[in-house]
Amino acid sequence: MARWIVFLLLALLHALPVWAEGAYVLTVKGAISPASADYLLRGLDKVEEARASLVVIEMDTPGGLDSSMRDIIKAILASRVPVVTYVSPQGARAASAGTYILYASHIAAMAPATNLGAATPVELMPSAAPDQPADKKEGKPAPPRDAKASKAINDSSAYIRGLAELRGRNADWAERAVREAVSLSAEAALKAKVVDVLAVDLADLLKQLHGRKVKLASGEITLDTAGLTVTRVEADWRNRLLAVIGDPSIAYILLLLGIYGLFYEFSNPGMLFPGVVGGICLLLALFALQMMPINYVGLLLILLGIAFMLAEAFLPSFGALGLGGLAAFVIGSVMLIDTDLPSYGVPWQLIVPLAATSALFSFAVGGMALRARQRPVLTGSEELPGMEGEALEDIEAEGWARVHGETWRVRSHVPLPRGSKVRVTARSGLTLEVEPINSTNKEKS
Repeated sequence: MARWIVFLLLALLHALPVWAEGAYVLTVKGAISPASADYLLRGLDKVEEARASLVVIEMDTPGGLDSSMRDIIKAILASRVPVVTYVSPQGARAASAGTYILYASHIAAMAPATNLGAATPVELMPSAAPDQPADKKEGKPAPPRDAKASKAINDSSAYIRGLAELRGRNADWAERAVREAVSLSAEAALKAKVVDVLAVDLADLLKQLHGRKVKLASGEITLDTAGLTVTRVEADWRNRLLAVIGDPSIAYILLLLGIYGLFYEFSNPGMLFPGVVGGICLLLALFALQMMPINYVGLLLILLGIAFMLAEAFLPSFGALGLGGLAAFVIGSVMLIDTDLPSYGVPWQLIVPLAATSALFSFAVGGMALRARQRPVLTGSEELPGMEGEALEDIEAEGWARVHGETWRVRSHVPLPRGSKVRVTARSGLTLEVEPINSTNKEKS
């Protein structure tokens, strides 16, 4: 037994990645989301534990969530290992949140034919015009800017300017990227001192970084990148799972599947399959939602809406509960993701069909329950009255008869010959009151 335990431990250790000194490469493609933030934060922690010489973040992003971006920047600023953000491959971009991360890095690098900028908060992009000067030709004043837009733009401008001043980069252009949503190509960014290095590929980047001085929180160091071993850090199962279920639409569907699966299991104990699937889906949804900026009022509205729609099938509310539940469900679905980022939320194209499906499912389940209540009793003592049987002996007042495949003590007000057909009229304890079927028919005729 001990031999098998040792063998299993060795196998697990062999399966774990071996971290050693060298250059580590983390890759971020797509929107900055809780999944990418979790991947980068855990990767930076592992790199520090391995006492690596350098970490390179290869980035190609259109932007993303502000909360995830700030978590990444905090980790970069606190890193004891030099962090190089490299916009790569050719054709990639570091827009919006990517620009902030680039500015926060110890070294900012770009590949040819890449770009960065357009760092205005995404939800304010349509109202970015207020930052434009008045039209001198037509003499029209600039449109007024509301307080919310002013606060968001001023906060973002101060944030990126602080990062630029910390790293000694072009702070004026950084502020323009926020206020005017301007962008730069890689070559122009190098000339404007927005980035530090223009490299064709990773090997060229490491070659150019050799001997460069970098200021860390612990002090200034000189990079020695000659002959460094390059290790790419791939996303583990946790990151891959979170990348799939971290999409708000997927998490929303899993949440509903979990709720309905558990509801069906509680309504029909012993089915097991709906309960198992519902429990798994609900746990996966909660795992994803705890990484997202969710609105708990929206979540409660969804639950309340489902409860109202189910109650409509049982209570005579003439549609009030059903319509109210449907409205609460839709409003809660819209409010579920607490962000103004247009591309990060539950789309209407998903909310409307699922709301309609939920309403139909609730009414269907309630209708089946009502029909089940209205069915005649098929088991138990309540089903005995009206059933037919056969006398097993000559009965004067009491005797034995077979009813429903069972032998019962029966009582009759008239004598019954053996083999006569009887009908149960009532039950008194373990004795049935019966009457002859033939005599009843004769009286009716």
